[in-house]
Amino acid sequence: QVQLVESGGGLVQPGGSLGLSCAASGSIFSIYAMGWYRQAPGKQRVLVAAITSGGSTNYADSVKGRFTVSRDNAKNTVYLQMNSLKPEDTAVYYCNAQIRTGVPGISAYWGQGTQVTVSS
Repeated sequence: QVQLVESGGGLVQPGGSLGLSCAASGSIFSIYAMGWYRQAPGKQRVLVAAITSGGSTNYADSVKGRFTVSRDNAKNTVYLQMNSLKPEDTAVYYCNAQIRTGVPGISAYWGQGTQVTVSS
């Protein structure tokens, strides 16, 4: 009943920039937090950045100062602006949302994933 749709991703040279977006739709009462995870080949999925509905943010040490997460609560959308990209940032990026639906309780939902490749 809840769907997360990601857009963005692609191929970019080292030092370049790329922006991702993720919109949640469906039976949503409220969104507690939204964020981005990434998974490289042979690696586990790890948190990149997250933001609460109130605007509090959390970043992985590897992306601090380079990535910025933001949100538009009215549109149930989260964004990830990635600057100064490095080859090590290459991965599939997944949107995540912690959502309260029509009944009490919070559940986690995932987007379909989008490929980000940083290469010369």
